[in-house]
Amino acid sequence: MEITACHVAKGRPREFDTDSALTAALRVFWTKGYEGASLSDLTEAMGITRPSLYAAFGNKEALFRKTLDLYQREKLDYMGKALDAPTARGVAERLLMGALEMQMSSCDPKGCMGVINSVACGTEAESIRAEVLKRGATVKQGLIDRFERAKTEGDLPADTDVIGLTAYLTALLQGIALQAGGGTSCADLKALIDTSLSCWPSK
Repeated sequence: MEITACHVAKGRPREFDTDSALTAALRVFWTKGYEGASLSDLTEAMGITRPSLYAAFGNKEALFRKTLDLYQREKLDYMGKALDAPTARGVAERLLMGALEMQMSSCDPKGCMGVINSVACGTEAESIRAEVLKRGATVKQGLIDRFERAKTEGDLPADTDVIGLTAYLTALLQGIALQAGGGTSCADLKALIDTSLSCWPSK
């Protein structure tokens, strides 16, 4: 009996690049949100079967958490770098310009993956929403700590409400993502950033 290529390949596990598959899953979740992304959407984009998805990444929730890790590591790396700016205003400028640069990229979906998934409201998505909010709270605390340090160093006025300042900056970052998703131009968003920074508290 002649052994064909089909006979040899039959039964073999499908091989794929897990990094590429995870990147593809990230784009699906980023575009459609956790609730809107079906397993069929994910497997089609990742180029794998459902058994392969489960074997490599676990269930849908586990896959989402891995894509969220990837999002923070590769797309939000500018946030960690911003905290190293020598001044509080420099921190804000790096964050806002980093957000603008990401939203103007032609390679990624528009909007903020965190914002998109923080409004997930189904029973299945409750743990996802909680995870996104928890990570967002960690980022906000990092900003609060940095601005508190700026007050101590005299870089911010002594009466600065750092919690309010952090909330203001967070709202700007979310607004940039939402407006970019709605088609606002780079020039208009840059004008928003310039105006916002001109209101930055100074001694």
